[in-house]
Amino acid sequence: MLLLEIAMGVGLLTGAWLARARRFRQHACCQSVIVLLNLAVIGLMMIPSFRVHVFPRIPGRLGKAYYALATTHAGLGTFTELAALYILLSAGTQVLPGKLRITKYKPWMRSVLVLWWGVLFLGVATYTRWYVPGLFRK
Repeated sequence: MLLLEIAMGVGLLTGAWLARARRFRQHACCQSVIVLLNLAVIGLMMIPSFRVHVFPRIPGRLGKAYYALATTHAGLGTFTELAALYILLSAGTQVLPGKLRITKYKPWMRSVLVLWWGVLFLGVATYTRWYVPGLFRK
């Protein structure tokens, strides 16, 4: 799963490059596929893992890196995925009313890309903390 998330991060950078190259249809397709694929990964893998391993121990163990990293990753990741979905709905559909739609996409998209990479780094830190034996103690 970690490799898939890293590949999605690289895919988002590729999509940003497509936008800079003014290939907007390919950009939209690339970013949309990645945002929706990530939503599936979150729903099928991350939420169940968080519910079993972390959520029952909140707030009592948030002082421990094991739980703090995972909780920070989940919180910022949720915000970032929701922001990405909002951009997707605003830019690619007519679902949202005009008053709720974005008119200046570039700052939104760039901000979400930066957030996404921050969440990815938190995910790598969480993965390392959880699964690399002997590196840390619970």
